[in-house]
Amino acid sequence: MQEAVMSDTVNAPTARPHQGVLVLVVYTLTTFLSALLLFSIQPMFAKMVLPRLGGSPSVWAVALLFFQGALLVGYAYAHLLMRRVSLARTGPVHVGFSLLACLSLPIGIPESWTEPPPGDPYLWQLGLFAAAIGLPFVAVSANAPLLQAWFARTGHRQAADPYFLYAASNLGSLVALLGYPFVLEPVFGLSALAMFWAWGFALLIAALAISFWLMRKTASGFTATRAGQDAPSSAALGMRPGWRERARWTGLALVPSALLTAFTTHVATDVASAPLIWVIPLSLYLLTFVLVFRERTLIPPSILGFLHIVTVLMALLQLAQTEKDTWFYAAGFGIAAFFCSTMVAHRTLYEARPAASQLTEFYMWMSLGGVLGGLFSALIAPRLFSEVFEYPLLLAFTFACRPGAIERLSRGSRSKAEFALALAIGMVVIYGLPWATAKYHINWGVWGSTAAVAALFAMTALAFWRRPDIQFGVALLMCLAVALLPSLVRRGAAERSYFGVYRVLLSSGGGYNVLQHGTTLHGAQKIRDDAGKFIPSTTPLTYYHPHSPMASVVRLTGMVAAARQADPKYGVIGLGTGTLACHSATNEVWRFFEIDPVVVRIAKSPQFTFLKTCQPNADIVLGDARLTFAKEQAGSYDLLIVDAFSSDAIPMHLLTAEAIALYASKLKPDGAMVLHISNRYLDLEAVLDATIPAAAHLAGDLHGLVISDASSDGYDKTPSTIVVVSRSAAAIGRMRAIPGARNLAGRGLKPWTDDSSDVLGPFISQYRKQH
Repeated sequence: MQEAVMSDTVNAPTARPHQGVLVLVVYTLTTFLSALLLFSIQPMFAKMVLPRLGGSPSVWAVALLFFQGALLVGYAYAHLLMRRVSLARTGPVHVGFSLLACLSLPIGIPESWTEPPPGDPYLWQLGLFAAAIGLPFVAVSANAPLLQAWFARTGHRQAADPYFLYAASNLGSLVALLGYPFVLEPVFGLSALAMFWAWGFALLIAALAISFWLMRKTASGFTATRAGQDAPSSAALGMRPGWRERARWTGLALVPSALLTAFTTHVATDVASAPLIWVIPLSLYLLTFVLVFRERTLIPPSILGFLHIVTVLMALLQLAQTEKDTWFYAAGFGIAAFFCSTMVAHRTLYEARPAASQLTEFYMWMSLGGVLGGLFSALIAPRLFSEVFEYPLLLAFTFACRPGAIERLSRGSRSKAEFALALAIGMVVIYGLPWATAKYHINWGVWGSTAAVAALFAMTALAFWRRPDIQFGVALLMCLAVALLPSLVRRGAAERSYFGVYRVLLSSGGGYNVLQHGTTLHGAQKIRDDAGKFIPSTTPLTYYHPHSPMASVVRLTGMVAAARQADPKYGVIGLGTGTLACHSATNEVWRFFEIDPVVVRIAKSPQFTFLKTCQPNADIVLGDARLTFAKEQAGSYDLLIVDAFSSDAIPMHLLTAEAIALYASKLKPDGAMVLHISNRYLDLEAVLDATIPAAAHLAGDLHGLVISDASSDGYDKTPSTIVVVSRSAAAIGRMRAIPGARNLAGRGLKPWTDDSSDVLGPFISQYRKQH
């Protein structure tokens, strides 16, 4: 998402200077408004799409790829417009194209794009974005280079150095990104924002027309020239760049762009896929342009280089551990490494800038690098790697962006030989040190032998302080250690899909098969007895053990149905290992709703036999629960269990007021829903205390109750918290007999709706509860 402008400019005008304040104000405000609209549509439309795609963190990764691709199209359109169309016609053409884009407004999901296909909907999402916002996004993304080109021909005294437009553009971008989760969505909601965006786009078209008109009034001799044929300036006399320089621009833009997507996915997996989580890394990414894309960088290169080495090495060391750290610790190292790495890459990119006459081409190749980076992290890496290996790999490749790293490697055979020797020695260490650890029973503490290998490499990188090529090789070795040896990234055999990374592990004692989704336990089955004999047990474990709150609610629902001689109907949103199937009775009807075919395959695999034993012909509906459950018959369910978490991240669209109202409409008059809210990072109890009354406005009177269980006994029993909601006060009254039942505790949070869902408030509330 390179919305960056060089301090140099394309051909300075030979026209007479113009001192008008009006030109300065109009171009500054138009640039600011354009950037504001460009970077507000991104989280806004991605949030609209989330409910169609299961709230997956991949939604934002694919969204970033689309935005980067559309930005490239916008830059290419602006480049061709200024090169191939007479200057007098560039304004009418662009204003006309922008008016055409109005046909896509107001922003919303087209009626024909109702439900994604089963499986990995990468291409479906890209098609949806193109159909819904493709035209307006391309039109707005073209404004930055067009406005700069027009201003450079106004004859204004600052036309030879339009750097202030860069500041206005970045200011608008940061205001949009940081303002969206904190102000825009919480205050106005998505529906109102879509209308405001349409009015803002109309205002932008008027501002563009005025900007072009001012250029015509102030430029000298524009009718006699074509946009690409202005009188040459001294900067225009520079030689055209070769393919090597173009490849370098592309690569230096590719690495930070790919890292942006990989790091955001890495962070969002454990909290929630939401605008607040999305915009912080993107804001930092844009901020790096402000700090280093200038003649005098605000951070001295020596300090920046030091910070980059230290933060990236610490981030890789953290990933090399075998014990899970808190999210705060991991995210802290990650943010520091991401920010410093992006600054280094963008500073090197700035120093590789061409003559001013090649500025638009420079932007084109830089934008292409952004697209390729997004393509790698969003589409290629999930297919290539079963784990999120792209994150440590891209951290390592940021060392290749340091000044002199690649140049030194390509300079001579000696550097290449030293680089190859370092890699060879490193591979010996990667496999030799763990072997020695096992053979001689060396104890490395909680960090493990992988971290010891990574620490040795980190010290080597620091020792070769003035050899960026060797540092790059050592960083690659740290990445290989993290990927090949047991670490926070590699924790066993894994499968990866659009919706996450799944690992089926054998417990340390060999007695259990365990399913992990991301970093969170999602089910376990005992496969050996105390004597070590292989006897798969179908007794539910973890959050679903026989005395858990969820099991108690299921059992009580069955008892009530038996008393009135009825066959109860159960719905379960989120299949997991299929553990809940073994809480069913012969006279009961159970239906499971699961969005990911990979989860269905795991639940039916030999590692887990809950479904095979308890419900061999299980009724499983594939697709997002909000879409598939809406098709169910009204008033038909005795109990609905919502347990669809992705790692520790929550699919927020399943806990909004509209979602709860939908669930309530499918329940029998005395039916109930169970919402599993066990979470390390968000205070979901307080969220539901505010959201249930909002849902009651849509579905009628609703009553809520929270039930907690602190039991902990390895995989046999795991602490859990659920919230039970029903339209029947009597049904909730019966649930109060379950141990651990109490009223919901409110903390003044805002309700979650499809229009607006605050993450920061629950995040802070949970932190206060835990500390």
